Amino acid sequence: MPEQPADVRVGNFDEVPLGYDEQAAMREAGRCLQCKNPQCVAGCPVAVQIPEFIALVAEGKFSEAARKIRETNVFPAICGRVCPQETQCEELCVLGKRGEPVAIGRLERFVADYERAHGEVEQPEQAVPTGRKVVIVGSGPSGLACAADLARLGHSVTVLELFHKPGGVLRYGIPPFRLPREALDAEIDLVRNLGVEIRPNFVVGRTATVDELLEEYDVAFISMGAGLPRFLDLPGENLLGVASANEFLTRVNLMQAHRADYDTPVHCGQNVVVIGGGNVAMDAARTARRLGAENVTIVYRRSREEMPARAEETHHAEEEGVKFLLLATPIEFLGDDEQWLIGMRCQRMELGEPDESGRRRPVPIAGSEFDIACDTAISAIGSGPHPLLKATAPGLDVNERGYLVADPETGATHRAKVFAGGDIVTGAATVIEAMGAGRRAAQAIDEYMANTPPNHE
Repeated sequence: MPEQPADVRVGNFDEVPLGYDEQAAMREAGRCLQCKNPQCVAGCPVAVQIPEFIALVAEGKFSEAARKIRETNVFPAICGRVCPQETQCEELCVLGKRGEPVAIGRLERFVADYERAHGEVEQPEQAVPTGRKVVIVGSGPSGLACAADLARLGHSVTVLELFHKPGGVLRYGIPPFRLPREALDAEIDLVRNLGVEIRPNFVVGRTATVDELLEEYDVAFISMGAGLPRFLDLPGENLLGVASANEFLTRVNLMQAHRADYDTPVHCGQNVVVIGGGNVAMDAARTARRLGAENVTIVYRRSREEMPARAEETHHAEEEGVKFLLLATPIEFLGDDEQWLIGMRCQRMELGEPDESGRRRPVPIAGSEFDIACDTAISAIGSGPHPLLKATAPGLDVNERGYLVADPETGATHRAKVFAGGDIVTGAATVIEAMGAGRRAAQAIDEYMANTPPNHE
């Protein structure tokens, strides 16, 4: 797929991949073997009928292909851009055993963009209104997927969003050079067009609790994500210039820091270190480059092979001048007399035996400490459950990590009328996994309401 040159794109927040044209899409679709037992479908958390949509692409029926995807996935323009296809559907493509798998994600993105650009998006069919009412807490991928499916089934759905625009991590966590806002907004509009009401600036747990909402609604689905940043608890972590990736990316996305016509208070120095090796770390590093940082370094305690970020994201980061300091971990942040960050003390690591994640455990090397100069440090080492969770729905069971306990297949919690799904249950996961949880919960909620009387007039 053609892309913006690296030396050009570091000066803007426009999307990096430029997309297929019609001929390229048809050529790529023509590589599909149309397997009788397609394993790629089994690798998709929302069971998109991949061979069927690709066959339509090969025939030049692009909008029909998009509609085929939308039978099970209402967000193809989003998923085609941010889902880790290389470890899901594409990993199981038989062509990948001896060469390159079919570029399923790129084809998904192409048909969604084609459908939108040509004004051929069709509203999905909806069942007769049931009169049943569902409230959804959070407008991220899990909540929106659940809302879309319930609306299709004829239920009245209200989505409550903390911020002033919907999307959750899709809008405030992922930079526009990976997910353009016009694509995000178009797919959220499809959910609205199903009759879903999205109420922004609503703080569940403050504006109202779930218990109070259940006086009006039949069922509540909690999908508020896992947005609480984790820190390393190191000396000097409170110095000016040390931030979490969650805060950094949210500020940039929320307050339009990438736009020249916005005077946005986001600190980004010239020598930036980002701690972590996941997609969030890559997003933070690449954003810092676009905000003008001269030197950006990823510090990761394992080797390149253990790095959880998508290969495409690490490749793009390297092309954009991001450096990688591997097998190293910070042990202290260093500051000046005015409490500003001026450096980071690190320690070399070596890999030991595998841990519970299956990756080899990093082990410190005694006497290997060294310092690196930096004026900004961004911690991207994961996140935890939303701090408003306890106030949102007191009495719900949580596990030892603070996440809601819910049935993985249905989203049902131990409390009647309350379901949950997405990162607030599993911890930080992929967009498509959150969507899958939302869709499974929608089916379970529909069945639950079919067997229980309404609690409102």
